[in-house]
Amino acid sequence: MSRLEVRDLSVEYVMARTRLKVQALDNITLDVAAGEFVAIVGPSGCGKTTLLKVLAGLIRPSSGSVCFNGSIVSGPDRQRAMVFQSPALLPWRTVLGNVSYGLELQSVSRTEARARAREFIDLVGLKGFEESYPRELSGGMQQRANLARALAVEPELLLLDEPLAALDAQTREYMQNELQRIWMQTHHGAVLVTHQIREAVYLADRVTVLSGRPGRIRATIPIKLPRPRSLLTVQDPRFHALELEIWKLLQIEQVHDVDAVQAGS
Repeated sequence: MSRLEVRDLSVEYVMARTRLKVQALDNITLDVAAGEFVAIVGPSGCGKTTLLKVLAGLIRPSSGSVCFNGSIVSGPDRQRAMVFQSPALLPWRTVLGNVSYGLELQSVSRTEARARAREFIDLVGLKGFEESYPRELSGGMQQRANLARALAVEPELLLLDEPLAALDAQTREYMQNELQRIWMQTHHGAVLVTHQIREAVYLADRVTVLSGRPGRIRATIPIKLPRPRSLLTVQDPRFHALELEIWKLLQIEQVHDVDAVQAGS
């Protein structure tokens, strides 16, 4: 049974300085089943992050609907947690204090919040760094703490907005594997926005490709590769074929964008 249902979703907004109306998303319909990992790719500016914010309840759609567990999404709640590209950890709190922060906001007692936070600190591989401050952590460790903070409130759906984009290539590959491990252990549903095709294919059960603005669903590609995936998976000819299929769809979108600019000039 589907947990997340998006139907005929469109988003328009007015730019503050120019007052121009912009259509970010047009007629998006998609489902994410319980425990499923879906990745979203598309050209820059196609509305990927806007879509994620609508799913989180941070932006209201202009038309259409988003339902989670049968209820209309009208704002943020603890069932859905968003992980941003920047860890945005509170610099005056330790790792333990940052991870327990969301629980404290939910009026969980300090003792219980810290006990639960320690479980997720262990899960993301930060055991021993509970009393470290963000400035004392590497970028990859900060993003682990960011992920632990989202997981600690025990959401049913993780919304991941390019959480690994700021990492160097080697750390990013390592964290992709860690993210897969954590997802497989927690059984949360996940929606990942990424610019990296390889990352999308490596992590997802399905990859949804958006068109250029306004973002429309151009195709959804099932990723039928066994789990857990590893560096050997990346060498599989099936993996390369999926990468190429998605790359070709994005290349077509880039050609359309160029044609549209030339037609308007």
